[in-house]
Amino acid sequence: MTRLAIDFGSSVTKIYMAGCGVVLMEATCIAVEQTFEGGEKILNVKAYGDKARALSGRSAVNTHIINPVFEGDIVHENLAVCLLEYFLEKVEVTRRKAKRAEVIFILPCGCEPAVKAKYKRLAEECGIGSVYFTITPFASLLGHNITISESTPMFCLDIGYGLTNIAVLSQDGLISGVNVNLGGGNIDVHIIDFFAENNNLKIGALTAERLKNKVGSLLHDDNKMTVVDGREVTSGTPASIAVNSSQLYDIICTYVDKIIEYVAVIMSKLSAEVSSGIMRGGVYLSGGLIKMDGLAEYIEEKLKIPVNLPEEPQLASVIGAGAILANDGLFDVLATE
Repeated sequence: MTRLAIDFGSSVTKIYMAGCGVVLMEATCIAVEQTFEGGEKILNVKAYGDKARALSGRSAVNTHIINPVFEGDIVHENLAVCLLEYFLEKVEVTRRKAKRAEVIFILPCGCEPAVKAKYKRLAEECGIGSVYFTITPFASLLGHNITISESTPMFCLDIGYGLTNIAVLSQDGLISGVNVNLGGGNIDVHIIDFFAENNNLKIGALTAERLKNKVGSLLHDDNKMTVVDGREVTSGTPASIAVNSSQLYDIICTYVDKIIEYVAVIMSKLSAEVSSGIMRGGVYLSGGLIKMDGLAEYIEEKLKIPVNLPEEPQLASVIGAGAILANDGLFDVLATE
């Protein structure tokens, strides 16, 4: 029987296959061409995943790049089905195999029942036999390759593209947690606006993300530099400017500080016993943004609590969900239908 863990993220989808590890990491987007026949709108899929994302800002007028998942919720169910079917075929899980497959989806902390119902419909449309769920904090903690104790509380901070999960938990269950709609995507949008307003330069979403990943840093003395291409806002002519880490520092801090404010609120509501346990164990970080230079140190300095990093922050949740698949004891406790 095929066993899969799927993190159907706002920006990137990751799939873990039991016995094989992480077998897929691709953009959660789809390129569709919109046409009209007899007054009826027709959508034709042109590309999936990374190929679709590569068309962003370069596609024809009637071609749209759509992200069917937004902040953990499936907002375009039909397109989500098409995209997941494509991903499953890519990892050689055919319709026939899918019927015998056992899949665990990773959902945000505090996920509404209506969202879970959408994932069940998605799985049914893709022909998946058995469907289970776990939440990001549990999966991300296990991605640190640690044991979740029944008595020792642990603090998880997972910063993704569209959502940040903040939770205190033990194997006995969730003690306190919330998801907030802040993440790397907010930084990308702010970068676009910043250069349009301050440098008269219009850049695209892919360029903003590459800029964030390449020179973004929360180290005060970081001097990484790159050249960014775009077009002048006023004249529309092509233009380029040099950008260094210091120019992005305040932008990144704006959103990281907001996340830290939410963390502080959660911590302030914990009992003394739970708080003391977290002070000893520290905060477990995960999510794609955690790879940024200086971010972990910045969070540690602001919270005055040690931080723990996994080997692969962006893959921590799906690797952790894979650990749930591999351990019947964990599966019985952390996987729900």
